[in-house]
Amino acid sequence: MNSTAVPASGIEAFIRELPKVELHVHLEGSMQPETFLRLVRKHDVAGLPRSLEEVDAYYEFRDFPHFIDVYIASVEVLRDEEDFALLTADVAARLAAQNVRYAELHISLYNHLMRGIPASVVFAGVEHGRREAEREHGIRLRWIPDFPGDFGVEAGERTLDAVLADGPSSVVGFGVGGIEVDRVPFKGIYDRARAAGLHSLPHAGENGGPQRVWDAVTVLGAERIGHGIDSMKDPRLVDHLGQARIPVDVSPTSNLRTRAISTIEEHPLPRMLEAGLVVTLNSDDPPMFGTDLLNEYRTAHALGLGAADLALLARNGVAASYLDDADKRGLTAEIDAVLAGA
Repeated sequence: MNSTAVPASGIEAFIRELPKVELHVHLEGSMQPETFLRLVRKHDVAGLPRSLEEVDAYYEFRDFPHFIDVYIASVEVLRDEEDFALLTADVAARLAAQNVRYAELHISLYNHLMRGIPASVVFAGVEHGRREAEREHGIRLRWIPDFPGDFGVEAGERTLDAVLADGPSSVVGFGVGGIEVDRVPFKGIYDRARAAGLHSLPHAGENGGPQRVWDAVTVLGAERIGHGIDSMKDPRLVDHLGQARIPVDVSPTSNLRTRAISTIEEHPLPRMLEAGLVVTLNSDDPPMFGTDLLNEYRTAHALGLGAADLALLARNGVAASYLDDADKRGLTAEIDAVLAGA
């Protein structure tokens, strides 16, 4: 790693000035408590928190399965096109305030389909919010619809069918998340998604071991790996990811809050960079985990990464995104200029 020194007083300004992209952040998991409570009251949803204090207690996760349970319950507040537009506009404004220029957001589409909300309603709402955000803040958003793998192949097929029928051109990829189960049964789904022009962007190797990552790459044709920290348990996999230049989208605070790691100090992010992996930095479900992308950069700095390393993470995010080449060159030049002025 190249740990160009910046005085402690200047690292905060450096982090804020860095142009950023975010590639692993969930739309629904980015819902702020105030928006959550507004929608709870709008729809009078029973069994959910009714105050900020109750929301804070609600987000105290015991483990990863408990987080999934809370996440699924929380999306209950999203019911109509207006709700999805409101959420998207709020999330985009908060990203733009962190100097995020472009983001690819996961949408938990199956969780809405299973509640009887048509994909057309979801996409109409998020597209309204996306257009509004681009006008007001200049940030560009793209979508990665996904399904929870623990709900099985049928959930994946139904989600993909909905994307192919109603997905706008701003959909760039297809994801699988949820509790980390075997990825091999989803081969047919991903073959179909890729044939339709969708990029393969699965979660793998957060807490399921390196074999999940191997399967994501060799069976699902993964172009990026969501989380992927268990890759470090297999040197041969690390070599493969590095040589193939397959990006790994890392979210340190998320890994701590879901108990994928016991302490932030043990997070493998520095070792991943040292091993030559293409690592991007992300916030995953920021308000649920008490973080945002700025805080993830602060966390990376606290793990020993200097200004050049932070700039590399930002540059990796641009390279791993689905921005066009001209936009990538322009954004990379801006990152380099900020680093040069540090």
